Amino acid sequence: MAALSRIWGVVAMPIISILLSVIVGSLVIVAAEWLVGGTLEFGLAIDAYSALISGSLGSFNAVVNTLVSSTPLLLGGLSVGLAFKAGLFNIGAQGQFLIGALCAVIVGVWFRESPSIIGIPLSILAGMAGGAAWGFIPGFLKATSGAHEVVTTIMLNFVAIAILAAMVAGPLDAPGSPSPITLDVGNAALPVIIGRNGHIGLIIAPIMAVLYGFLLYRTTLGFEIRTAGANADAARYAGMSPRFLLVLTMSLAGMLAGMAGAFELLGVTKNMTASFGTTVGFDAIAVALLGRTSPFGIVLAALLFGALRTGAAAMQIQAGVPRELVDVLQATILFFLVASPVIQRVLRIRGAGSGLEDSTAFAKSYGGEAGTR
Repeated sequence: MAALSRIWGVVAMPIISILLSVIVGSLVIVAAEWLVGGTLEFGLAIDAYSALISGSLGSFNAVVNTLVSSTPLLLGGLSVGLAFKAGLFNIGAQGQFLIGALCAVIVGVWFRESPSIIGIPLSILAGMAGGAAWGFIPGFLKATSGAHEVVTTIMLNFVAIAILAAMVAGPLDAPGSPSPITLDVGNAALPVIIGRNGHIGLIIAPIMAVLYGFLLYRTTLGFEIRTAGANADAARYAGMSPRFLLVLTMSLAGMLAGMAGAFELLGVTKNMTASFGTTVGFDAIAVALLGRTSPFGIVLAALLFGALRTGAAAMQIQAGVPRELVDVLQATILFFLVASPVIQRVLRIRGAGSGLEDSTAFAKSYGGEAGTR
């Protein structure tokens, strides 16, 4: 019974949040149809969800597409989850994702005619390095001045968008192109190993989840990161350096988000426009929360969100429900996770939590308080 109680405490809020979001989505579908057509069609919600499942899991190609969509979400979720473990809120995964993609396309275009064994690793490493550098900045600022990472990472997201647009419209613009776009990465593109577009990132991303779990729970560094996230003062008294851990964790988080951007660029788009961008960085926050920052949980959450993104087109075509419903589902999942204390009181659930109860020390610090001294 004790084991079952612990398991329920872990999975309760994610499951409840998903179920509540499905109910809210159903109400939105029915209400929208009533406002537009004047009729209440309760079966439309069932049709929409059936099409969503069919579009994401109904065929071999659909499953591969779901895995491809889940890959950057998994890496982004690991990025946000790692920061959470250190008590940091990495709202900048989007900017780190974009800088990673930008660095990957620069190197990829440079080595586009070189052997793949050279161009691919260098392009991925460039994306990881770019993301790590973009994560280092808010970590360093917080460690030295106490500037809150939520503020600095949000601002850096906009800086990343501006840099990307300037680079693509400027030195990276392909000659003779009607609109700003880079050259194709050519031989630096990730090889397809399954289906029509299942690139090698489908294997590397789960390996990174395993390494994430190994780092946090099987190494001294991971123990120090979790200790500093739970109580920076206790970590300092034990001889650890919260400042160093803060900068290192944000850099590693940025590296994971940068890898997500590199995989998206090298494995899916192959080139970059001035308006390049997805919602991966922001969706990664919901993935990390839904997965309760655990490696296995983040993998499952990434698969769920990847399935939603993949099945959205089929839902719109087959059921006539706009694909934006997926955004509603994702947003309500995040809302219910954040509102978990209220839900627990209303439903009288005991032993469940959001998974972030031990990750608040750095987040509370501002202007040189406990987390950065």
